[in-house]
Amino acid sequence: MIDPISAFAAVQSAVALIKKAKATVDDVRSLGPLVGKFFEARHETAKAVAYAKKAGGSSMAQAVQIEMELMEQEQFEAELKNLFIYSGNADVWTKIEARVAEAHRAEIEEARAEKARAAKRKKEMAELVDVMTAIFIAIIVLGVIGMFVYQAMTL
Repeated sequence: MIDPISAFAAVQSAVALIKKAKATVDDVRSLGPLVGKFFEARHETAKAVAYAKKAGGSSMAQAVQIEMELMEQEQFEAELKNLFIYSGNADVWTKIEARVAEAHRAEIEEARAEKARAAKRKKEMAELVDVMTAIFIAIIVLGVIGMFVYQAMTL
């Protein structure tokens, strides 16, 4: 997992590319690949921030920097939205937002499914350990009984 600061650098790079490109393009629809990179970088940043918060241990300075970067991301996204709306492409922006939300839901569902698979594997391993323990105990008990039977027969 990358650290949040590196993830923010990727977002800033995407923002810079979009700002350069929007000055030279006639149709905002041609910004599609760059907007896609922005949303991808923003998503990676959100995962990195969530992981960092979960792991804990970040400094106050880093926490403040993270919050400032998140605020800048929100501001740029609002600018981007306005760019699409004012250029008469509000429908395109709506579709972009829908796809981003759909991708987010799909990732959450995949994480949930992976967590369920991990729990199932853990349960199966615990059952296997229980079976192996029972077999081991049975072998020991049978060995002890066999030893007593052998000693009883040799007397």
